[in-house]
Amino acid sequence: MDSGHEGMSATQHLTMSDSDWEKARAQARVIADLAGRSEVGVAAADEAAEKLGVSRRQIYLLLGRYRQGTGLVTDLLSGQSGGGRGTSRLPDEVEEIIRDTIRTRFLSQQKRTMGSVHREIIRICARRGLPVPSRNTVIARIKHMNPVEVGRRRGGPDSVRPLQSAGGQPPVTEDILEQIQIDHTVIDVIVVDDRERLPIGRPYLTVAIDVFSRCLLGMVVTLEPPSAVSVGLCLAHAARDKRPWLEQLGLDVDWPMSGKPRALYVDNAREFKSEALTRGCQQHGIDLDYRPLGQPQYGGIIERVIGTAMQEIHELPGTTFSNPVQRGSYDSEKKAALTMAELEKWLVLAVASYHGTMHRTLGQTPAGRWENGVEKAGRPAVTRRPTAFLVDFLPVIRRSLTRTGFVVDHVHYFSNALKPWIGQRGDLEKFIIRRDPRDISRIWVLEPGGGAYLEVPYRTLSNPAVSVWEHRQALARLRERGQSQVNEQVLFRMIEQMRQIAETAEKTTKRTRREQQRRADSPARPQTVPSPPSPPDDAVDLGGPAHRGVRFEEIEQW
Repeated sequence: MDSGHEGMSATQHLTMSDSDWEKARAQARVIADLAGRSEVGVAAADEAAEKLGVSRRQIYLLLGRYRQGTGLVTDLLSGQSGGGRGTSRLPDEVEEIIRDTIRTRFLSQQKRTMGSVHREIIRICARRGLPVPSRNTVIARIKHMNPVEVGRRRGGPDSVRPLQSAGGQPPVTEDILEQIQIDHTVIDVIVVDDRERLPIGRPYLTVAIDVFSRCLLGMVVTLEPPSAVSVGLCLAHAARDKRPWLEQLGLDVDWPMSGKPRALYVDNAREFKSEALTRGCQQHGIDLDYRPLGQPQYGGIIERVIGTAMQEIHELPGTTFSNPVQRGSYDSEKKAALTMAELEKWLVLAVASYHGTMHRTLGQTPAGRWENGVEKAGRPAVTRRPTAFLVDFLPVIRRSLTRTGFVVDHVHYFSNALKPWIGQRGDLEKFIIRRDPRDISRIWVLEPGGGAYLEVPYRTLSNPAVSVWEHRQALARLRERGQSQVNEQVLFRMIEQMRQIAETAEKTTKRTRREQQRRADSPARPQTVPSPPSPPDDAVDLGGPAHRGVRFEEIEQW
């Protein structure tokens, strides 16, 4: 008598010990993850084998069972056909017919109906003189299948994106630095300026992650929107020895993960396809690639890392949270307390904590995984000339050499080292120039033979170091005043005036807010004297802590 597979599948685990059932469930989770990939390389198989405590050969055996099965946990059990001791079951030959027909007929892009599959099973069983399973039995088998696996086989990978975890699966990697991903996010916290500690906005975080180890290789915090420059700066940070930088920050932490990657994945946006980034990667033998359009799984790892970081950020003073509903009545600007430098230090501590935290997917810490890669391939070499490496990723400018040097956006640059070429300038093509947008007080000029870059400073050395964004803002202000002819002297005078105005405004605002806070904190006066006015909503709380500690105990998905 056939009691139906639905009843059997509901009771089969009861015939197994708790440890055997939990082992089967763990195997199903890991193998289902592998089965969703188009290819399963040796590194991925070894990673799964380490998690489950079995051999690589056993992983491939389990993978074969899963792909031949119908998505049940028990598909992975040796000698199991769907039934169990003490339960009514179909003959093994009928079980095999059901599985084969579902796999070949139902799990196909032709998308046959359940009724059609059942009729085919009836036809095969009748021809072989075997018991015919009921329609409910076949439907129950299909309903207990993994919906992601069913959707992928019937509708293709795009049809199951909403059912998969964020990001899906990236390309398989087998070594450290084989591939890194770089991505960006706006940080959910408002920072303050260094002088007056007034709110200046939300910064952006750019991070590079090693796909094999899940270690963070580099990061950049900036107030400017993401661009190819952000990618270049982050890549340069990833390739350098971080110890001198950590010493400058005054932090006693380990961050040994550094090196030049073999492949780099970035977002498929126009601003990340600059000549500087493309040529820089070519120069250093880095394969630059972009996330395929319509395949967001290529950025899944790094998006999960950033998502986890943002949850920790929400504990900092001045957080904006993820949305207005979460923020509620919290006054982010009033509570803002961290400068860019303090936020950067906090993020470094967060990175160090993350590297030492158990990673659920890896089954070990990212730091441990990195050391495994080092033992296998040797410790990666870091760039010995970080500035030279960075220059190769800075924006490209082309200018002709004049008798007085180079002119870039109304600013003159000169060095005595240019003199040998000035006399030959009529026979020379335009020079390739690089400029760091954070500080335009110098440029790097590629020698005509292409052998090296020459550092060339302002011609007027007394001009202050400014960013390219300050420079552009000053140009825009001058043009608003109708000055079509802009010279360097006028330009830097405008920048200096703008800085003075900003400093004066900050001091005035700070003084006003302190006075408001002082009145709000003063003792109540006698009733015969009018009470002081209530403090405004934006009164600054000057007694809060600069920042809090880092908690990463719950991290599993970085």
